[in-house]
Amino acid sequence: MTASPREQLPTVRGRQTQAAIDAAARAVIARKGILATTISDIAAEAGKSTASFYNYYDSKEAMVREWAVRFRDEARDRSRAAANPGLSNWERSYEAVAAHWYTYRHRLAEIIGISQLAMINDDFAQYWAEICELPISLITTTVKQAQRQGFCPDDDPHLIAVAMVSMLNQFCYTKLAGGNDAVDDEACISILANIFYRTIYHKESGLT
Repeated sequence: MTASPREQLPTVRGRQTQAAIDAAARAVIARKGILATTISDIAAEAGKSTASFYNYYDSKEAMVREWAVRFRDEARDRSRAAANPGLSNWERSYEAVAAHWYTYRHRLAEIIGISQLAMINDDFAQYWAEICELPISLITTTVKQAQRQGFCPDDDPHLIAVAMVSMLNQFCYTKLAGGNDAVDDEACISILANIFYRTIYHKESGLT
């Protein structure tokens, strides 16, 4: 089968143009969200014509769909750090939330785009479910391991994981969306790590 122009390897200039369009799209989507972003917004941010955008993507949804595939692989790789068996409970808590935070930090436009399109598109709803399932599965396993040590004995591991991922997603969105770069990463990660640790690694106090 003959590859279409979009499937062929682009020239150096073409790769540079596509990189400029991607960078512009990420900046605009991080500020405005995918639903409010237009192709004209992206082209203007990149200093390119609207026609240039269509040399690489059929639509903004097609652009985010391409991003989604790459993002799922990166999110999976980042999540593995917290599964190291040699970590202390505190270190595991820290690594789990740090992975979530930095995935949001470095892939904010992808997350905003996928999560917002998930509200109106079944394909993107599936992408979003798969992305969220990565940390949910990790935290569920972490809770089960903690319960074998006597922590949070009466809690449902999966429900804890869903609640924690929902909290992490909303916190990261609140702090990072809107083009807000002046955020103290370490302060945010430390707060999240404290919440994660206290939620999972607690024992019943024996209250009557």
